[in-house]
Amino acid sequence: MSKKIRLTTAQALIKFLNQQYLHVDGKEFPFVEGIFNVFGHGNVLGIGEALAENSGHLKVIQGKNEQGMTHAAVAYSKQKLRQKIYAVTASAGPGSANMITATATAFANNIPVLVLPADTFASRQPDPVLQQLEQESSGATTTNDAFKAVSRYWDRVQRPEQLMSSLLRAFEVMTNPATAGPATICISQDTESEAYDYDEEFFNKRIHYLNRQVPTDRELTEAVAKIRQSKKPVIIVGGGAKYSEAREELMELSIRCNIPLVETHAGKSTVEVGFENNLGGTGVLGTIAANKAVRQADLIIGIGTRYTDFTTSSKTAFNYQQTTFLNININRMQAYKFDAFQVVGDAKATLQELIPRLNGYQTAFGNTISDLKAEWLIERNRLREVRFNKEQFDPEIKGQFDQTILNEYSKALNTELTQTSAFIAINDTVAKDSIALAAAGSLPGDMHRLWNAAVPNTYHLEYGYSCMGYEISGALGAKLAHPEQEVYAMVGDGSFLMLHSELITSLQYGKKINVMLFDNSGFGCINNLQMDNGSESYNCEFRTSDNQIMNIDYAKVAEGYGAKAYRATTKEELVLAIEDAKKQTRSTLIEMKVLPKTMSDGYDSWWHVGVSENSENPSIEEAYQRSQAMLKNAKTY
Repeated sequence: MSKKIRLTTAQALIKFLNQQYLHVDGKEFPFVEGIFNVFGHGNVLGIGEALAENSGHLKVIQGKNEQGMTHAAVAYSKQKLRQKIYAVTASAGPGSANMITATATAFANNIPVLVLPADTFASRQPDPVLQQLEQESSGATTTNDAFKAVSRYWDRVQRPEQLMSSLLRAFEVMTNPATAGPATICISQDTESEAYDYDEEFFNKRIHYLNRQVPTDRELTEAVAKIRQSKKPVIIVGGGAKYSEAREELMELSIRCNIPLVETHAGKSTVEVGFENNLGGTGVLGTIAANKAVRQADLIIGIGTRYTDFTTSSKTAFNYQQTTFLNININRMQAYKFDAFQVVGDAKATLQELIPRLNGYQTAFGNTISDLKAEWLIERNRLREVRFNKEQFDPEIKGQFDQTILNEYSKALNTELTQTSAFIAINDTVAKDSIALAAAGSLPGDMHRLWNAAVPNTYHLEYGYSCMGYEISGALGAKLAHPEQEVYAMVGDGSFLMLHSELITSLQYGKKINVMLFDNSGFGCINNLQMDNGSESYNCEFRTSDNQIMNIDYAKVAEGYGAKAYRATTKEELVLAIEDAKKQTRSTLIEMKVLPKTMSDGYDSWWHVGVSENSENPSIEEAYQRSQAMLKNAKTY
């Protein structure tokens, strides 16, 4: 008969988390690194008490905002290539609801994180408790039901013994590369503190094996035949290739067969920028080199990609008269996209099988790959030197802003700094192994096109959900993952205002991050979107009621928190600030006043957005007709 151990549900949870290990390629290590918390009613007396009593090896970090700390947990797992996680716990009601957005971010990016929202009473004795919703249609519905749509696995624990099967299922989902994503277990607050005689063996060390699935011989044989039949195949490197750690295999296949590599936002820095056949980001945020190569392709080999609209330019990036698709993906559903030939398997293991079978095969690209790369480097160097001229409108500055408005911004923000010159100056100045991170606004475009990642896994763009407010929280998560490296959060003023709570957490725990704040006084990306599609600038600029451009002192905000802050309105000031920030041991913020409309623009790409079909504005009617013309070249499946 199994020996019993009496524990509360919360104690059992913490004891179990300490015993979960992952085994990858002969290496074994704890899967759960720690737990973020914001305590309140519903978790402070259950999970909080259990952690205070015995947290084991778990690192316990106090978050400042439930969404922020969950984003940090997501970023940590992403930077650790999904091989380690943090759990997150919050109080019942709005505390837990605050985690929903970040849980959706994890879901969209296929990132495992254990979400532990506190729930109402299983007994219902004191109902309705503080912050409880009352649904007339059901007494069983709580705030936490909203997590169902954004979780790979969801459960509600209302009895102590239910915890066991729930945890086993959650960890199976989180450690399976094909289903990786957030697992949500809602625990009723009275259940958290309720004791039960658990089987002691449930808390034995449990190893979860990350096995590399190899495709069938049929899949490999036909994949080889399709590649050999093609003249100009192009490999799209997705996030699945990065998580599989397929760098060496991608480079070997590319060099042997002269196949160009292009990158999705999640796949970038799987292979560093210095690799000769790496043409950079593809799609709406892509380089002209990558997008030209994709347009020439007769076979697209998608490796670990979900084919989001930004990767595919809303399905207009490809020449469907000549192009077919071959998808390598651990997830069978993703492998089916674009009606492709499906190879279901781990990226690294699959490439190891394909490479010897393609011996002697060469594409027809010849010197085209190096020519395309050289062309892009010329354009990137041009963007490095784009300067603002007060006297003459620069045609390279995008959008419909005329000279008068640009001069107004230059005067209001006391700057002549352009976004692309500032961005590339950062890339040129920081240490090569620095981790650069972004998520929303116009900065992902500059990140994907312009950031040269010289070291693998140093590029971190959350663009599956493109969640504003992820950046600073994410930087904390990345720093926890790699404390020996500098981390730079690229954030616009709009995203900074959305959420920067975990800057304080970084200061509290001595985890230095560097916030690179691009301030153009508005939601510049969306202002571009409306103006590029025929609208006037409307409600996206930060202006006062008397139409004055706002000039907010963000550096003073950071100084108030205790960070080291800098201000830069020229490239020279920016470089000096970065160099001094390198010497600091606490978190820093560099406030850059940058002019709107000076970010990089799309290259041979298009994004399908909802342009109004009926308008009195001729510019909008023209934009609608342009979108309809582009749709003629697009697929719908």
